[in-house]
Amino acid sequence: MEENKNVSKKDWKRIFRKKWFFPAAYLVLAALMLTGVLWYQNSLKFVPEVSEQGQFENQPPESSRDFSSDFNEDSTAVLNQEEVVKMPVAEDMQTEIVTKFYDYNADSEDQEKALILHQNRYYQSDGISISTKDQAAFDVFASLSGTVSEVKQDPLLGNVVKLEHAQEVSTYYASLGEVFVEAGTEIKQGDTIGTAGQNLFGVDNGVHVHFELRKDGAPLNPEEFFNQPMNKVKAPKAEGSEDEEKEEDNAENEVDADTETGTDGDADTDIEEEDDSVNDEDQENSEDDADSEAEEENESSAAMTNT
Repeated sequence: MEENKNVSKKDWKRIFRKKWFFPAAYLVLAALMLTGVLWYQNSLKFVPEVSEQGQFENQPPESSRDFSSDFNEDSTAVLNQEEVVKMPVAEDMQTEIVTKFYDYNADSEDQEKALILHQNRYYQSDGISISTKDQAAFDVFASLSGTVSEVKQDPLLGNVVKLEHAQEVSTYYASLGEVFVEAGTEIKQGDTIGTAGQNLFGVDNGVHVHFELRKDGAPLNPEEFFNQPMNKVKAPKAEGSEDEEKEEDNAENEVDADTETGTDGDADTDIEEEDDSVNDEDQENSEDDADSEAEEENESSAAMTNT
């Protein structure tokens, strides 16, 4: 072991005695130091300095920053999303529909709930009437975004507000106690347009709001379109439209049948005329044959006489 130690010491001494050892060692050390300095300087460039107010110097102050760009994508997505039809009352409010929309295809019970009694006469409801059990007044909200086209006071219906929306859709709000909008006002979905009140036409409903949904002027059942997008709101077909379409189809089929019959009749007439012409030719040919036979007989009898 002592011999191995002596040998290794002698090797190191030989290396130290080389002329190039110390210059090479100095170059390696200098390179390492230079690398460390450069790395430290580069790291300082990416660390922002903090001012006395506790704000980064390279960052604009909060008051001058424009946060609108942070919401551009979200606002664009909301605008592109089509509105759905909402009830004209708060979602968390305990309300009930006291008068339904009169539907000819509904059962007798629902049709009975859609009748309005006024001066001993029953009228069919073109919308729904919403009320509360405690008969307290409540806020009425816009079911859809749109424009206030009409605000009036009707002797039977009370205060009435009409809104026009996109895609030829309109909404009516009647029996309002107070009205908070004016004609020509642009409102958003959920804006308060008034409060529920009373009217003479639906006096049995007490404090309520009468709501109607229309497409191209035709009344629709609002309950069928709540929470549905506007493109689903479509006007119903007229009652006699299907029958009229069937009648038109039957009339077209009858015309086609008559045309075919007329064509067949013409063809039969042509065939009959051809048969008549053939018969006439046969008769002429038979007469010619008979004449020729008679002439031959006459000639033969004449020849026999001469003989």
